[in-house]
Amino acid sequence: MRAAEAAGQEDVARDWEQRAYIFRQSRHRRRMELLQLAINAPKALLMGAAAGTGALLMIGIMLAWANHDVHDVITPLAATVSFVAWLAFLAGVIWDPLLTALPWLALAGVWAVGRHRQTAPTWALPAGGDDRDVIPDEGAIIRALGNLGIAPLNKAIKEGWQPRWEQPTTRSGNGWHTQLQLPMGVTVEMICGKKSVLAHNLLRKPVEVWPTEPPKQPGVLDLWVADQGSLSGAVPPWPLLTEGTTDYFQGVPVAVSQRGEAIIGKLMAANYMVGGIMGSGKSSLVIALLLGAILDPLVIVEAYVMAYNTDYDPLKPRLRTLVKGDDDEDIKAALDALRALRDEVTLRGKLLEELGEGATKVTRELALKDPRMRPKVVVFDECHELFMHKDYGKEAAELAIKVMKKARKTAITLVWVTVSPTADSLPRDVTRNTSHRVAFAVGDHVANDGLLGSGKHKAGVTATTLIPGEDVGTAVTVGFSSKPFEVVRAHYVARDPDKGIDEVTPVVERAMTVYEGGVEIPVSATFVPVDELADILAVLGDEARVRTQDVLYRLQDRNAVHYGNWTFADLKSALEPYGAAPYKSNGIQSVARERVQDALLERLAEDAEGHDDE
Repeated sequence: MRAAEAAGQEDVARDWEQRAYIFRQSRHRRRMELLQLAINAPKALLMGAAAGTGALLMIGIMLAWANHDVHDVITPLAATVSFVAWLAFLAGVIWDPLLTALPWLALAGVWAVGRHRQTAPTWALPAGGDDRDVIPDEGAIIRALGNLGIAPLNKAIKEGWQPRWEQPTTRSGNGWHTQLQLPMGVTVEMICGKKSVLAHNLLRKPVEVWPTEPPKQPGVLDLWVADQGSLSGAVPPWPLLTEGTTDYFQGVPVAVSQRGEAIIGKLMAANYMVGGIMGSGKSSLVIALLLGAILDPLVIVEAYVMAYNTDYDPLKPRLRTLVKGDDDEDIKAALDALRALRDEVTLRGKLLEELGEGATKVTRELALKDPRMRPKVVVFDECHELFMHKDYGKEAAELAIKVMKKARKTAITLVWVTVSPTADSLPRDVTRNTSHRVAFAVGDHVANDGLLGSGKHKAGVTATTLIPGEDVGTAVTVGFSSKPFEVVRAHYVARDPDKGIDEVTPVVERAMTVYEGGVEIPVSATFVPVDELADILAVLGDEARVRTQDVLYRLQDRNAVHYGNWTFADLKSALEPYGAAPYKSNGIQSVARERVQDALLERLAEDAEGHDDE
């Protein structure tokens, strides 16, 4: 059953489940029959003895009649008695040797049982006594939880606690996902506090195990366990490395998720907070985001780097502004940029009323119509230098908050990058108004919550378990998807002059070619983010229900690159969060068009409501 579930073969899993049910019923029936047999055994033995004696007497009577000798009536009985006497003699001969050997035979039997059940002394056990498996099924998860050293949990297990599985362990991308209700007195926070031990018990690294509590399911442990080593190794190449253009209003690829899915960095109506210790990989994600942005010829990019580094130098031909340095005049340049942005968001708000009839936000059409509405991405790297400046810090924080609250509808994207995410270096309201938060390896929970939001560390959404120098490019993020958080691995567009490697410059040159070709003519983006829900609805066509197998085939025909390796489990994972998971109709797993359509409309309504709230 587990193998079928892992392969996404739901019909096969249900078939085995039915077989298991039939087997249990048959076993119960056999046991009841044995119990009834024990009750009826004395009566059966008595009746058998009477019937046997009668049969022997009848045989004796027949012999006496044939031989005309009345003594033959008891001959069969006498023969039976002699046979029993012979068996008793034989037993007497072998009894003493058997009695002598019996303790040794019993000892050998106990030894064999103990060795098989792993209860013999350690030195007597066969090699490999640890029965842990790399597949974190329900049994493995319960054993792992029972060995965390949490007293209330241990007590519940000893008292026979049987967990309620909100979602059985199922295959999910590059790992396994499950949800179970914890016993009374045990919180998800307690489990998160033992994350390293839990990972060890499941034969994983801490970064490969993520226990959290769903926002709408208090008391439930949501556990995602990655495959061993799935978060290490090379990240797939950046999709736009050799060809393609983008659209600011559709987003750009920046990373892959822990499940192996593409992570799209939204630009329109979004802003970013990126942090982590030095060398953790912050620049990888920011550079991928900026390279994607400049491949749209409409986009204006400015960078204010309050330090001396060369990360942004290759992008300089396509940047409108690049300021580097931590002197007062460099920091004042960043402050002046915020002042200008404050005025610009106000101006753009007025232009929206003039340019668009009823328009509430900047669109590509409006940006093409008026150059003053061109999308803009502004990066403030090492922003702690700005916010902690004794003369400019307070004003900078106030300006940042004002701009961020108004910028989302005016096609202005702010990107804050810091190596020092603390309460002093990052104003709390700046973090609160940030839609996309990224935490690479950080030193403590204060830095973690400074980036991801208050209480995230206690909730299990923490980057403190990322190992500097080992988990380079891996980050914990909030805001990139509908999930409470995502563990992502940033695409790395390599640039190492010492080794003669430069993948950044060719992308910049391609961006310059598109940009200098003129932006008055709309450029159709060759990179379009995959919308799985919309694709599924499209392949369903006008049919009310379609078999899951046919849906997979149609998705592969639609986009072989993205859906080529999809299984039933992947299809279920894509639809389940929206309440449109496949179901059985006339014994066949199917996808309902009405459910998918309702889910898509509901998602659009939620997005619109979220924009209005902001």
